[in-house]
Amino acid sequence: MNRRDEAHSKKTGRGAKRGRVEETEIERIERELVERQNALANWTPRTELGRMVKSGKFTTLDDVFNSGKKIMEPEVVDSLTVIYDHLVQVARTTRVTRAGRKYSYRADVLLGNKDGYIGIGSAKDVDRFPAINKAKRMAKLNLIKVYRGSGSWEEQATEDKHSVPFKVEGKSGSVRVVLLPAPKGNGLAVGKAIRPVMELAGIQNVWGQTKGRSTISLNFVQAAIDALRQTGKMKASKDVERKMSKTRS
Repeated sequence: MNRRDEAHSKKTGRGAKRGRVEETEIERIERELVERQNALANWTPRTELGRMVKSGKFTTLDDVFNSGKKIMEPEVVDSLTVIYDHLVQVARTTRVTRAGRKYSYRADVLLGNKDGYIGIGSAKDVDRFPAINKAKRMAKLNLIKVYRGSGSWEEQATEDKHSVPFKVEGKSGSVRVVLLPAPKGNGLAVGKAIRPVMELAGIQNVWGQTKGRSTISLNFVQAAIDALRQTGKMKASKDVERKMSKTRS
């Protein structure tokens, strides 16, 4: 390659594109893990709960939720569990002002540890990726605990909590989502929009029914989360409590 071709490749960016190596999925996970560890190492808690987590007084999310303290710092969640995320949607919004139109992005992100905790967050920003990062932060602050069971049809309780403990119903706008306990091997018999909700919450077997019409997938996600929230609000009967909690011999 002579000087003229080399100068042309630098101008067009072909040489840089040829030498660029795309980041693999494993490399991305390793990079995010290193960034997460560095952020936690440099984290200075600003709340009482954060200082208790940093000192090791709280070691699990169950300890935090049982204490009744509200999570005000996303680093609390990062310190206690591994979080998986799912991007629900990213929409470009427009706001008309006197100076003209202003564009921004709205992101909705679903988070969960696949073991009984899930949350959703929404945020806006002028750029796409900052909006997604803000939504992840809000989702960590909006985590809820999902109470799971082995199914109300089983006579003996087990330690394998793979389904919802009883029938629950959630709503968002005109959408209604009903979740029913399902036996092992049934899988996630739910709609495509709410399947990530079940997976991130740690639900392996469930039947689902949806009511209402909506083209917005966010409504189905929020309705499914509201249904899972009811597992901790509804008062279970003695028969259901017996099947949810395994008696010690």
